[in-house]
Amino acid sequence: MKTLTSMKEKSAQLPKSNFGEAYEYQVKLEEIAISAGELEKVLGYELGNTPVFYQEKIKKMWQEAYAKVDIRVGFIILPPDQFRWQQTVLICGKVKFLSGKIITNQLHNSQTVAVFAGTAGAAFDIWSKQLFDQGDFPEGYIADMMGSEIVEAAIDWLEIKIQEKLIPISLKMTNRFSPGYCGWNVREQFKLFSLLPQNFCRISLTDSALMVPIKSVSGIIGIGETVEKIGYPCDVCTMKNCYRRRKHEKES
Repeated sequence: MKTLTSMKEKSAQLPKSNFGEAYEYQVKLEEIAISAGELEKVLGYELGNTPVFYQEKIKKMWQEAYAKVDIRVGFIILPPDQFRWQQTVLICGKVKFLSGKIITNQLHNSQTVAVFAGTAGAAFDIWSKQLFDQGDFPEGYIADMMGSEIVEAAIDWLEIKIQEKLIPISLKMTNRFSPGYCGWNVREQFKLFSLLPQNFCRISLTDSALMVPIKSVSGIIGIGETVEKIGYPCDVCTMKNCYRRRKHEKES
């Protein structure tokens, strides 16, 4: 029977700052992996079948986006002794998340978690809103869609950074999960952000727990020696208007 190396031994192999230290990055648009073809696919077109009107709009707006984004992402890996789970609950230090069965089942082998957040920036929100206010609905819609893709791709970039810290000690990651999805109440954003430094990545919360800037993402990622990414459980989730569900359906 294989004996797992204790997280105490694992953490001893890392610089002490890796657990409990907040990392924040400012990312350039050219550093994240998004192609024009992916943007066209999100609009509902197959590559090569997008009307010229939208091809030109996407190309033009992508160039404009370089001056509009302020991409900031970051994470903190909780010390292992601050994490445990119980059935449908995740406990991070003194914070108890009512994350639900779907997420807990995905994270049940985790020995700790990374708490993360990221945003496309306030200026991007302003740009998107201005387009709608001016009555330019095609460009407003493209900007809105583009912002969602940018911040998700930025978190993909962040996952690589997290993994770089885990590979030397043979730890792996689960998928990422966010409040508001998979049965996890969005109001638990307040609890999640209590684990991060104030004004982390320049993100704040409204009274209704929505993130500002709007094009922002936050959540947790399970970390452990035997965890793995097994695909999002879209088939059992009841949430219909979900970024991951839409992406899953387009890829299937």
